[in-house]
Amino acid sequence: MNLKAVLTLLAVALVTILALVCVLLSGTGKSPESCSSQPKHGNLKSNMAQQSDKGSVFADLTPEEFSATVDYLKKNLDTKLVSAADAKPTENCIYYVDVKYPPKQQVVDYLDRGGEKPRREALAVVFFGDQEEPNITEYVVGPFPNPSYHRDITLEKFNEKLPYHRRPVIGKEYVDAYDLVYQKEFSTAPQFLKALGYDGSNFAALTTVPRGFQSGDRSTWFVLFLKMLESCFAVQPVGLELLLDHKSLDVSKWKVTKVFYNGAYFSNMAELEKQFNAGEVEVIEIQKVTADNDIGSMNPKVTPQPGAPLQFNPGGNRYTVQKNQVTFQSWSFTYGMNANSGLRLFDIRFNNERIAYEISTQEAIALYGSNAPGGMITRYMDGSFGIGRFSFELVMGVDCPYLATYIDASHLLESETPETTKNAICIFEQNLGVPLRRHYSNMHSMYYGGLASTVLIVRTVSTLINYDYVWDFIFYQNGVIEAKIHATGYISSSFYFADGKEYGSRVGEHTLGTLHTHFINYKVDLDVGGIHNSIMTQDMKFDPFNIPWEPEAKIQRPKVVRSVLETENQAAFELHSKVPRYIHFSSNATNKWGHPRSYRVQIVSFAGDYLPEESPVEKAMGWARYKLSVTKRKDEEGESSSIYNQNDPWNPTVTFSDFINNEDIQNQDLVAWITVGFLHIPHSEDLPNTATTGNAVGFFLRPYNYFDIDPSVNSPDGVFFHSKQNYESCESNPIACLPETASCAPKMPPFTYKGFKNLVNL
Repeated sequence: MNLKAVLTLLAVALVTILALVCVLLSGTGKSPESCSSQPKHGNLKSNMAQQSDKGSVFADLTPEEFSATVDYLKKNLDTKLVSAADAKPTENCIYYVDVKYPPKQQVVDYLDRGGEKPRREALAVVFFGDQEEPNITEYVVGPFPNPSYHRDITLEKFNEKLPYHRRPVIGKEYVDAYDLVYQKEFSTAPQFLKALGYDGSNFAALTTVPRGFQSGDRSTWFVLFLKMLESCFAVQPVGLELLLDHKSLDVSKWKVTKVFYNGAYFSNMAELEKQFNAGEVEVIEIQKVTADNDIGSMNPKVTPQPGAPLQFNPGGNRYTVQKNQVTFQSWSFTYGMNANSGLRLFDIRFNNERIAYEISTQEAIALYGSNAPGGMITRYMDGSFGIGRFSFELVMGVDCPYLATYIDASHLLESETPETTKNAICIFEQNLGVPLRRHYSNMHSMYYGGLASTVLIVRTVSTLINYDYVWDFIFYQNGVIEAKIHATGYISSSFYFADGKEYGSRVGEHTLGTLHTHFINYKVDLDVGGIHNSIMTQDMKFDPFNIPWEPEAKIQRPKVVRSVLETENQAAFELHSKVPRYIHFSSNATNKWGHPRSYRVQIVSFAGDYLPEESPVEKAMGWARYKLSVTKRKDEEGESSSIYNQNDPWNPTVTFSDFINNEDIQNQDLVAWITVGFLHIPHSEDLPNTATTGNAVGFFLRPYNYFDIDPSVNSPDGVFFHSKQNYESCESNPIACLPETASCAPKMPPFTYKGFKNLVNL
């Protein structure tokens, strides 16, 4: 064959190959058909035919109701009110407004017995700085939609007037404090600050709490860090800390009373400057942070790759959301968001039978240790800053699945105008990738049965300056409820010097990741088979037993040990005490097999040690003494903490230990207060920031003889086939239908995000 013929054949072959490639690409590269039934993003309209509107009794206030409350108070309090956004300590302002829930008995009568719908009211917190005796007052305002009355409930609720020094620090107070530090105090130490690398705007500050050592104190440590553009400043300390006394209502009398730099204390910045100029203070120059040495940068180090796996339902959402009500298979509940304490659920039902009246986050605290002053005293109570308030817009595809349902949340705090956070809550169905139940049989009978574990998740994420908390409530098909919190975000840090490793780990050139322990408290008002329940426990012991057929032989036989807890004191389990492995809320009714219908409380926690009781601030967070405590439910014991506890922990407004007073808890309306937590000794892998892996705690509420059989047998997702069936056919195995039913792709809504909000402009 001559060369020309060879070249001709090669050319024909090449054309043929190219043609085949084009054909293949035109077939495989074709976009899959879109799922026609896929709901549009953000569409909260549901198919809840004739859904009752009774859940509105738990609904958060609307922006219109917030505004109506403010308008009413400004017209009827007979005193001048200024906006909290601009209020001086000597002025009066509305600090906070939230929904005021009716007494439980009224609500239950309305929901279950056709009783009258309770009045809809608001709770308003007012700071009175312009009075002879400055104070904090709480009012009930109502009814909506047109408020016509208000009532001072402070004494009724707290049995005392609320001293003004307990008020949370508002934004205007922070602004005035920062101005004093940056403008006035810094001006007395120009040479020292220049040597430290301060250019007039590149320092940021974290403040610490509590603010002193006795009731009435209001002194705050300002811990200075390098301000960063693409990472959190909390991991770039500069070693400088200032203590500001801002107790006086006269801002001009505020002053810095102590300064700390790199292990040494000074009376103020002027003294530090004097000693620096005398050569008595060695300044550690902080290396300028660049993209290459920024230990906190989350900017990806690699080029983005094709998208991660996507989970979607080709038939559309299998849950419904209407106003504040959600249904999913056999579940229904209402949800809300408190600006202080965060996510809360009410009237949680399975097969229309109430399991719980309320499950809500109450408080989160973090206790720190350090060899620097700011870190060593820090005891954060996040509720006083706003767990719900700082729940910002969720990022589609990362914080929640891309196609989740996203819901806005509104609050009124430090303003006369309500603020609405877009997409603050997400709800989605999730296949956990593990069977809820399954069995493969190859003995005598040949079959397979299983059920994919598909759950409904309600989520919000709080960012409290450096730390991020992912809050989940999870509903399983077998009647189980799970509450879970994941911790992520940035560790707090101190400047590394001297014996710093006694208080954490060195994670950067000058960065000490400081030891801290997290505690989170939940309120769980279970109504198992009715309002009146008792607490039963079960555990095991080994019982010596003589073998009947072998008298000389003896075995240790495991045996169930049961008991009923009679009083609140018996049901208060301290943090590291031995707790019965099975604790359940029991009803008076029994299931088909004669056992009390019950729900078990199962806690997952890795908490560190809590403060010793001799600590002067321990009572303010006293719920953390207990892993679990069960008390008789009282409307006046509605929260385990208070936003006023943070700034007066020595004389707390709410003392949780007072809830536990040995009352009878047999056949009563009961509440479980559950504490979970974890000890965090930072490590280098916490940089750039902490991962959620291994940093999740929470609890399960599990049916225990509540049903006659696992209710998930009624799930439409069950799979069963035996050896004699054609289990590859869609008729006998729904999983075999997937190539046909899931051969489409969802219409993806455009990515949107408008959540950036600068809390400080300093």
